Amino acid sequence: MTAPAPSNPATRAPLPEFLDPADRSRLAASAAAADRSGRPDLDAVAVLRRTGLLGLAVPYAYGGAGADPVELNRHVAEVAALNGSAAIMLFQHYAVSSRIVEQGTPDQLADLLPRLASGEWLAASAWSETGAGADKRNLSTTGRRTEGGGWVLDGAKSFTTSAGLADVYLVLVRTGQAPVAGAAGTGYGAAGQTFFLVRGDNPGLVPDTSLPLAGMRGSATGFVSLRDCRVADTDRLGPAGEAAAIIARVRESGATLGAVALGLAQAALDCAHDHAVTRGLLAHQAVRHRLVDLATEVEAARAAVERAGRRDSADPGTTTLHSKLCATAAADRVMTGVEQILGSAGYAEAHPLNRYRRDARAVALMGPTNDLCRELVSTSWTR
Repeated sequence: MTAPAPSNPATRAPLPEFLDPADRSRLAASAAAADRSGRPDLDAVAVLRRTGLLGLAVPYAYGGAGADPVELNRHVAEVAALNGSAAIMLFQHYAVSSRIVEQGTPDQLADLLPRLASGEWLAASAWSETGAGADKRNLSTTGRRTEGGGWVLDGAKSFTTSAGLADVYLVLVRTGQAPVAGAAGTGYGAAGQTFFLVRGDNPGLVPDTSLPLAGMRGSATGFVSLRDCRVADTDRLGPAGEAAAIIARVRESGATLGAVALGLAQAALDCAHDHAVTRGLLAHQAVRHRLVDLATEVEAARAAVERAGRRDSADPGTTTLHSKLCATAAADRVMTGVEQILGSAGYAEAHPLNRYRRDARAVALMGPTNDLCRELVSTSWTR
């Protein structure tokens, strides 16, 4: 059962701006500080909780803004231009909120969505595992039923964003027979997998953010161990053994990690423009034209991200995959072009361009990774 649908986005007023100049300054400053320290960006999380941004994906009936995917992508890109780590935490929060809206029971909707909308709770996804593959087909984390009707989860998750900060985790585990080793697949996930919503204060869930990251250093991306983690059957999200079908619908939502790459590309372009103004380089036609070329890359990525959010193509899932590939490739080209404009100024260790490039590379490696995106798109051609 799902929540009531919000009013038609085409007939209602656009969402207000959530970030005032002080918030924007705070996000930018905390991004630089977290990149230096490698510690979770608590200041950024405080901004996300306070401003109302966490409630965008939650319907009006549960205290949220009822935003459509175009608006979600726009706000993720806006945050990414200031703080890539905050943007990826925000994106994952939206992803979990949307899955609860789509798959939650009436009790789950009433209990969880108001907390997610108000900023009281931050949500995170815990799907990836070392050795499981990018397509999450060979999970070793298991869930077994108890005599009392609950479940016990055991295993370990890797590259979980907001580890240790989240108040609820959407955890993917194997509750049925594991797939045959080496079996080919064209999807994301496998039969016999189930989602559970695990509270952050569950004593069986142990986060570890000691992993040193090259990019997204403030995102608290690390490991989550599940050790005799006991949950009720009412904490299960969706039917047992059918997580793969839920995962397949994620791409249909139009929300795309390409929005994070878009925001980072915009930030890099702004750096180049500011540098050109400060150094008087706009007097040179070659510099002006180079900036136009880079701006065109950013606008092309923006168009791909917006089209994914509109979900108006014949195959919205494939369009969403294309949007991630397009935006991350554009971000890489923009970073290279900006480096050429900045020259030696961009090679100072503290220059923000270096952070933007590392963060953009991290987006390409986030699930579904760019290589898996290519595989999912290519196999769709044979069906």
